[in-house]
Amino acid sequence: MTQRQPPFELGPIRPVAEARSLLIRTTRGCPWNRCDFCVNYQDMSFSIRTVDEIKSDIVRAAEHYHGHQFSSCFLQDGDSFLMKTADLLDILHFLRAHFPSLERITSYGRAATMIRKRPDEMRALCEAGLNRLYCGMESGADAVLERIHKGVTAADIVQAGLMAKEAGMEISEFLIMGLGGRELSEEHAVQTAAACNQIDADFVRVRSIGVKVGSRLEQALERGEYELQSEEELIREQRLFLENLDGISSYYSNDHAVNLLMEVEGRLPAAKERMLALLDRFLQMSAEERTNYKLGRRLGLYGSMDDMQDTTRRRHVAARVEAIQQQYPGREDEICHFLRERVV
Repeated sequence: MTQRQPPFELGPIRPVAEARSLLIRTTRGCPWNRCDFCVNYQDMSFSIRTVDEIKSDIVRAAEHYHGHQFSSCFLQDGDSFLMKTADLLDILHFLRAHFPSLERITSYGRAATMIRKRPDEMRALCEAGLNRLYCGMESGADAVLERIHKGVTAADIVQAGLMAKEAGMEISEFLIMGLGGRELSEEHAVQTAAACNQIDADFVRVRSIGVKVGSRLEQALERGEYELQSEEELIREQRLFLENLDGISSYYSNDHAVNLLMEVEGRLPAAKERMLALLDRFLQMSAEERTNYKLGRRLGLYGSMDDMQDTTRRRHVAARVEAIQQQYPGREDEICHFLRERVV
């Protein structure tokens, strides 16, 4: 595939799982754009692109990629469901005609918009090829959703997920460990698990909080209205969340570098005990071992806990940790968050 700059419009982000996908922009920005933790579309006004604009880009993309056999296409940016259903169906049919190899067309699915569609519209969109949605649940606790100005309730999120599933769409729910801070940690973990249990999404994708510079959450942190958790507290929160998942067959994933323990993944319910054991493995380390691992992981020197068995690597990490502790005594949690924030 050619690597030259595409001659069509592209948005700023796409899900990790869509790294090899064709990207087609249907909307610009996010119509809500008020979530405290998000800066992705902070300086961008939301707009829906015209059908003619989008079709023109699809034609240019087909020419640009010279018949490359894409299996997946992701529709950017934040809310393709705000398009009129007839227009979105027109785009989906046009896209599949120009890229007949597509097996999957995907999009972000914002709950507040999804629940405004009729069930027959959702089914029609799925049948036209829009068969996977990435949904930003973030939390299933109304107290957390209200505090971060998500603009939806847990009931809205569950309704949207069930509507998409009933239409035949594959659902991937994103949630953020630590989003409720220390104060709402238990409520966040338990109620988010309850929402996930109702939806039984195809994927549950965990992210750890990284407070972005310039976000409203950073302002809340500076005002003392939000309190960051340590890496250990985030893992305990994730353990409580995982422990409360019940009766679902979702694939559970820590598939982003922002997470401390990316090896915690597997199909529920079979992998649940193994995943809990991995979380416990970290929590049961000595304080010195936990410090070695969390700083080594955040510095990119470890990929998983098994890497600590490499004595040469471990000694190298220990030397780096000692230097950090001498230069920044007592600031390990702050350093870990600084490094986490850089990969969100």
